Amino acid sequence: MNAFTLIASYKRWTMCCLLAVFALIGSANASPSTDLTIQGRVLDASTNEPLIGCTVAVKGTTTGTTTDEDGRYSINIPDENAILVFSFVGYADQEVAAAGKTVLDVTLQPDNLLLSQVVVVGYGSTIERNLTGAVKSIKSEDFNRGIINSPEQLLQGRVAGVNVVSANGEPGGIQNITVRGPGGVRTGSTPLFVLDGFALDNSGTGGATNPLNFLNPQDIESIDVLKDASATAIYGARGANGVILITTKKGKAGFSSLTYGTSFGFSTLARALEVYSADEYRIQVPAVGGVLEDFGASTDWQKEVTRTAQTQNHNLSLSGGAGNLTYYGSFGLQQQEGILKNSSLDQYSGRLNVSQKFWEGKLVVDAIMNVSHTDNLRAPVGSIIGTAISINPTYAAYTEDGEINNFQSTFVNPLTIYELEKDITKINRVIGSISPSLTIVKGLVYKLNYGIDNSTGVRDLQSLASNIPRQDGRLATIITSNNNRLIENYLTYTMDKGALGLTALAGHSYQRIFVQSRSSSINKFPISDLEPIFNPGLGQDLTLANNKPSGFAVVNELQSFFSRVNVDLFDKYLLTATVRADGSSKFGDNNKYGIFPSFSIGWRISDEPFMQSSPFSDLKLRAGWGLTGNQEIPSKITQPLFTTTVSGSTSYPLTETDPFPVGTSFARLANPDIQWEVSSQTDIGLDFALFNGALSGTIDYFNKVTDNILLEIIPADPVQPATTVWGKTWKVWKSLIVDLSLI
Repeated sequence: MNAFTLIASYKRWTMCCLLAVFALIGSANASPSTDLTIQGRVLDASTNEPLIGCTVAVKGTTTGTTTDEDGRYSINIPDENAILVFSFVGYADQEVAAAGKTVLDVTLQPDNLLLSQVVVVGYGSTIERNLTGAVKSIKSEDFNRGIINSPEQLLQGRVAGVNVVSANGEPGGIQNITVRGPGGVRTGSTPLFVLDGFALDNSGTGGATNPLNFLNPQDIESIDVLKDASATAIYGARGANGVILITTKKGKAGFSSLTYGTSFGFSTLARALEVYSADEYRIQVPAVGGVLEDFGASTDWQKEVTRTAQTQNHNLSLSGGAGNLTYYGSFGLQQQEGILKNSSLDQYSGRLNVSQKFWEGKLVVDAIMNVSHTDNLRAPVGSIIGTAISINPTYAAYTEDGEINNFQSTFVNPLTIYELEKDITKINRVIGSISPSLTIVKGLVYKLNYGIDNSTGVRDLQSLASNIPRQDGRLATIITSNNNRLIENYLTYTMDKGALGLTALAGHSYQRIFVQSRSSSINKFPISDLEPIFNPGLGQDLTLANNKPSGFAVVNELQSFFSRVNVDLFDKYLLTATVRADGSSKFGDNNKYGIFPSFSIGWRISDEPFMQSSPFSDLKLRAGWGLTGNQEIPSKITQPLFTTTVSGSTSYPLTETDPFPVGTSFARLANPDIQWEVSSQTDIGLDFALFNGALSGTIDYFNKVTDNILLEIIPADPVQPATTVWGKTWKVWKSLIVDLSLI
C-alpha cells in the first residue's frame, strides 16, 4: 500500500474535528459573575519586599489576577469557601482558603528556580527536575543583551555544545548553528526549528538567506534546545541535527501592559585585509621588476568601499487579558545597514497571539498569526572586495569635482560597481496556526494543531548599461514561493497516584511542503537614467541560451506516528521512552518509512535519605540512547531523471565531436533502495546544584555515530548517465561537555 493513501481521508476527518471544535466554541457559555471580593498584598518571605506580577487565581476556575507594583491585588471569588492559589516564578506555590476573609496578605518562600523551571520538550512540557534527556532551556531574562538582529544571536554562547557562527557579515546573513557537531556530509546540518509547535522548513523560505529572518527576537519568550537522541527522537526523521524549540510571548489574565523598546547601534570593519599602502606599492612594484603606474594619489580602497553602519530597532507590544481571554500583540521595525556600502536589511513584523478558554478551562483555543515583510539589499561582495584589494592604491577614488573617478579604462573603480550593480530581495511571509485542546476526561487531553506557513520572495539582479566599464544592461528576476502545511492530532494522558506519576502521548502528524521557483532574464538594455527594474520592456535580447526562462517545483510530504511515555516513581526514579515512525516522499518505495526509538532514565540522587545532609540542593544522574534520522537529500533523487535539450544542432551520422541533438535523454537511473541516514547517540549526564541553585551545572558525555550517510558520488565519465551512488560511511562524535552557570 502506498504510504500516503490515507492522507486524503485523514484530512477530511481532521477538518471535521476542527469544525466541531468551532461549533463547541459557539455554544460555550461565559463564566458566572462573582460578588465577593478579597484584597491583600504578596511579599517575599525573606526580604519582605512586594512581589510584582504574582499570579493570584481561584483554584478550580479560570478566574485570576496579578499583583501591582506594590504587591497588591484584588480578586472576585464565587463563594467564601474558595481557595486562592498564589504563584510566582522562583517561589513555591501557596494555597490559602478564603474562609470568609476580605483582606488576605501572603508571603511566599523562594523555591529552587532550577528545579521548578518549565521546559518545552516537543508536544508538551515538563519541569527541569523531571528531565531525563540533554535539554537546555533559555528564558527571555537570560538572553544575550545588546543589538540583536536575529533570533539565533539570543543564545549564542549560552548553551554548551551549540555553536552559532555567522556565515558572513551581510545584513540578514545566515547564522550557522550546529548542535553537537554536524550530522552529515554534504547534507543539511542545521537543526530543526519548531516555532510554537510548528515545524519550519529550512529551505525555500521565499528566497531568504536566513530561515528565521521573519521572526522578531523581542517576541520570543524562551528557547529550548534538545541535544541528545532521547530528547530529539520525538521528531524522528529531522532530529539528527538537534531540535530548537522557540516559544513566543503570551498575555496574562488580569494584567495589561504596553511596552515600547528601541535600540541603536554602530558597526564597522573589525580588521582590514593586509595590502600594500600607496607608498609601499611604489617601492615594491619596481623591486619585483614590475612597471609602476603612479597616478599620484594615496587611496585606502577598503576604507572607500566600507562605512560605519547604523542599526536601529523599534518594538511596540501590547499584552494582557481578562477572565478567559489573553492576548499578545506586537509590531517590530528593524533597519540594519551593512558595513559594505549599498547593503541593508529593512524588516517589518507583526504578531498576534490569542488564547481563549471555555467551559471552566476544559476547552482552550490558541491562535497565532505572524506577518513579516523584508527588504534586503545585497552588495556584489565578490566583485567589490576583489577589486578593492587588487586595484592600484595610487589611483584616486574621486575627481577634483567630487565625481567617481573613471578616467582610466584599465581600472574599474569599485565605487562604480556600486553604481551599476544592484541585488534586491523582497519577501512577504505569513505564518498562522490554530491549536484547540479539549479535556475529554480528567487527565486526558486531545489537541489539534493546524498551521500554515506561506512565503513569497522576489529577487531582482540588475546591471546598468555603461561605457566604463563597457557592459550591456541586464535584469534577472527570480520568484520563489514556499507553502508549508502541518496537521497534527495527539492525545496526552496524565496520571498522578502519589508515588507514581505517568504521562503518555500518542499522535499523528502530516506535513506537506511545496516549493516553486521561476527565473528569467533580459539583456541589452540601453544606457538610460531609467533602471531596468522599473521597465523590463527596454531590454532588447531574450534569445541567448542563458536568458531562457527556467524554474522548478517540488512537493515533499512527511507522515508520522509518534508516542512517548514518561514515568516518575517516588519523585526520584524517572523513565522516558519514545518511538516515532516517519514516512517521507523523498525516499523510494523500498525504504519509505523509518522507525526511530529512544529511551532514557534518571535518578534523583539528592532526594535519597543518605543525601539529606549533603551540600547539593540537586543531584541527578541520567543516561539515554536513541536513534534519529536525516532526510536531507534532493527531493526526487530516488526517481529516474530525463533531461530535455531545446537548442543546438547536429548532423547524422553522429561523430565523437558532435554535440547531443535536440530532444530528451536519460540522465539518471532510479534508486528506490536509498536508505535513511541514521544517527545513534548515547548520552550520560550529571546535573547538580549547590547553595539552593545559586551554582548549577551539567556534565555530559555523549557518543554520536552516524551510519548510512547520504553522500552523492557523481561518475567521472560524462558520457555515462549520472547514476547516483550512495556510499555507506560513518563518522563518530565524542565529547565531554561541562556547562556551569551562576544564578
